[in-house]
Amino acid sequence: MGKRIALITGAAKGIGKAIVDNFIANDYLVIAVDIDKISEKKLMVQYGEDKIQLAKADISNERTVKLLFEKIVKKYGRLDVLVNNAGIIHDNMIWKMPADDFDSVIKINLKGVWLMCREASKIMKEQKSGRIINIASRAWLGNRGQSNYAASKAGVVALTRVLALELGKYNVLVNAIAPGLIDTPLTQKLEKDVLQKLIEAQPTKTMGKPEDIANLVSFLASEKTQFITGQTIYVDGGKSIGAGI
Repeated sequence: MGKRIALITGAAKGIGKAIVDNFIANDYLVIAVDIDKISEKKLMVQYGEDKIQLAKADISNERTVKLLFEKIVKKYGRLDVLVNNAGIIHDNMIWKMPADDFDSVIKINLKGVWLMCREASKIMKEQKSGRIINIASRAWLGNRGQSNYAASKAGVVALTRVLALELGKYNVLVNAIAPGLIDTPLTQKLEKDVLQKLIEAQPTKTMGKPEDIANLVSFLASEKTQFITGQTIYVDGGKSIGAGI
């Protein structure tokens, strides 16, 4: 059958890049989707066409997503793993948040994931195998200033549970990962005192690494993992237990 094929959104940096690295190390062929074309090209330079393919797609656009999956079916005839990692944030207290900032976050973080899952499910249902892994966030439990983001990620958790019910009998397993404070380009942009407060609120007093997420993605994507579905697994240094500032 050849290499297993994995499609990853938001693949060029941070958690997405760590997932790409992990999959390629495990001999997958990776289809990388990202809006950052410069970082995407770096992936191609690093790995070459025999290990990675680049795909341009606005995941919130229905026609674009359909075309993406049509090309995958035409070229490869199957898809083994979908990792929905792409997402955006527009943080603000609700009384300051423009409606456009709510709409844009929901459009990418929830509708985009739904569209990707819908098209992937058609392929995986037919081939009677597959893994869908949605990157949610510990923030779905609630974060001040993230009414839009938290709502979008809560939707991803609910979507994951529903798809696990719908696709389970077709040997398609659907799970979510809820990262906490992870050392990514996004967190590195925070002011040092703000970041330090967030770290101090962690039971571990540390940040996670993108590789922590990638390792769990690899486990959930593995063909050896056969009886885990509909779950949301936290990778957050214990923050979801209830620790806070």
